[in-house]
Amino acid sequence: MNYGSFRQITSSRALISAIVISLVFLLISSCEPLATGFDDTEGANYYTAGTITPVPDTFTVVRVMTWNIRFGAGRLPWFGDACGNRVILTNDEVYSSLQAIADRINLVKPDVLLLQEVDLNSKRSGYIDQLRWLLDHTYFNYAACGSQWKAQFIPSDGLGRMDEANAILSRWKISDAQRIQMSLINDQDKLTRYFYERCCMVTGRIEIPHVNNFYAVNIHASAFATDDTKQKHIKQFKDELDRINSNGGWFVAGGDLNTLPPGSDTTDYCIQDKCSWEEFHCTGDDPMHKEGSNYTPEIHWLDTLYAAYKCAVLPELYKVNQHQYFSHTTRGDHFWDRTLDYLFTNYQWAGNSVVTHQEATKESDHAPVSVLFVLPK
Repeated sequence: MNYGSFRQITSSRALISAIVISLVFLLISSCEPLATGFDDTEGANYYTAGTITPVPDTFTVVRVMTWNIRFGAGRLPWFGDACGNRVILTNDEVYSSLQAIADRINLVKPDVLLLQEVDLNSKRSGYIDQLRWLLDHTYFNYAACGSQWKAQFIPSDGLGRMDEANAILSRWKISDAQRIQMSLINDQDKLTRYFYERCCMVTGRIEIPHVNNFYAVNIHASAFATDDTKQKHIKQFKDELDRINSNGGWFVAGGDLNTLPPGSDTTDYCIQDKCSWEEFHCTGDDPMHKEGSNYTPEIHWLDTLYAAYKCAVLPELYKVNQHQYFSHTTRGDHFWDRTLDYLFTNYQWAGNSVVTHQEATKESDHAPVSVLFVLPK
């Protein structure tokens, strides 16, 4: 859940002066675009570990995990999402965070891992290929990824080059991997929209022996849209799951949906999330709500997804003990205060196997969520 302040670079920052605008459009019209656009559907990028770790021949269950790793920033006060002033991280900070992430992965031992906000070649994180680094420091053998924020240069706060991706990691080979473009935000001016992230899904077939047509789907829905973009993303996610299901495939699917489960007791986090210089909920405030913090209009947006497929956290369990499943907070010195991360399947989760790893408080502003998937026979 990032980049809220970036949404208004053209209206709230002196950076976009007449001179800069002229320079930007000159560069846009050059041979290589500053920001990368994507086809509706295109092949994902594949990775293979330098050393292949042997995998046992027989499995009855596999552990699936989703985790938004916050581009290796840990809980540092980054400017875009935590009321901070940090824009560029040091390499030592990034490597330390990646090591903590790898340690957590090696402890939980998922067999299939869905990662969001993985930097591949970004100035903010020292141009480190984080997916390659994680493959080299865990037991995973294969990965597939698709970029969702890619630009040669972003003219805001010194961000510069950006390549952030969603990724699927697996102990087994991944095939037929695709990047699926989702709807762009409509309530932005054209210049901001040109440089802004392009939310996507990544899908791939996991080639587990003796299991046919088994797919993983990874999504990172919009965090800061104030129109119906996030709702469209959730529908597009379900549409992809429906497509796999109707074609006779099995899937594990999830990621950071950036909205709350149905039945959540608290739906407005504007006051908790506001920075010291911000004010919301008072007469005359414009906007009245902090972008990305008021989920009240969205509380039924996941209803059809829950009705069609099995969520790892059953609704009745969530309603009884919501705190146990909280997986995110915007505040670097606070514990988890809401649930944004999900796993769904059209087959079967092993009973009582879902864990929100709330003890992972330093590695990211999201906690990983894992569950055991029963393999179809």
